[in-house]
Amino acid sequence: VTFGEAVVIKSGARKVRRLHHGRVICGIAGATADGLALFENLEDQLKAHNGNLMRAAVELAKAWRTDRTLRRLEAMMIAADQEITLLISGNGDVLEPEEGIIAIGSGGNFALSAARALARHTPMSAEQIARASMAVASELCIFTNTTLTLEALPAPA
Repeated sequence: VTFGEAVVIKSGARKVRRLHHGRVICGIAGATADGLALFENLEDQLKAHNGNLMRAAVELAKAWRTDRTLRRLEAMMIAADQEITLLISGNGDVLEPEEGIIAIGSGGNFALSAARALARHTPMSAEQIARASMAVASELCIFTNTTLTLEALPAPA
């Protein structure tokens, strides 16, 4: 968590949460309070749509874009379940990334590039790719550090 343009306030902030009985993993980037509000809103949408992540994400994006309070939120969100990974934004975007790989935040583009390269050219596991990609991002982006929160969903049955 940074404050302004050059101060790290908390290097171990937990920006990843499990929602809907642990079946959805969600991460945020941007303003902390705004991200927490998005966690709550997505959880409400998941409950309303019986855990259907795509439907919940579309409804959240619609509300985020049109609701007077929500549209002022300055954050981005990634949500994933065993079937789909989505990027959700306040512009109304609900995007499913190519290859199931997505990243957000200040070091997101660095981590995304590294993850895609590793996924295409190495036999590494998803966890190994995530760790290596974040290491690259932390070397290139002054706002990305090496303190990681790793959450994984069980393999589909």
